[in-house]
Amino acid sequence: MYSNDFEIKIVDNWPEDEIVELYKAGGWWKECYDKSKLDGLIKGSFVFMIVVEKKSNKVIGMGRLLSDGVSDAYIQDLVVLPEYRGQGVGKRLVKKLVEYCHSKGIHWIGLIAEPDQDGFYSKIGFKQMKKYIPMRYEE
Repeated sequence: MYSNDFEIKIVDNWPEDEIVELYKAGGWWKECYDKSKLDGLIKGSFVFMIVVEKKSNKVIGMGRLLSDGVSDAYIQDLVVLPEYRGQGVGKRLVKKLVEYCHSKGIHWIGLIAEPDQDGFYSKIGFKQMKKYIPMRYEE
């Protein structure tokens, strides 16, 4: 797929079912989740981007940034539908997210890579943070 075959858009809302499909493709959607809350998730993000295949007008990917808008940002929920992976879509989306941060004066950009995805991110400029350990609160 060539970069002119798809368009990356910043959105503040999008049809819930299309976003659910992307979350399912990432393995992050549970049937107990309330899809009506996705509008708040999108609006609550620093920026929410989608990737649309121009030919079909189908949403094939998404990514978002979490940030205070001043000091740092985190890439979250980056996913491309399986049939479009390996074609440069995710790479272009990450670059757009990074460009967005830079345009806002934010240069500390982090993420937590899914297992076995660190190679994808390292090829586009992300480096492992030695001696740092991602942690999550669990009850």
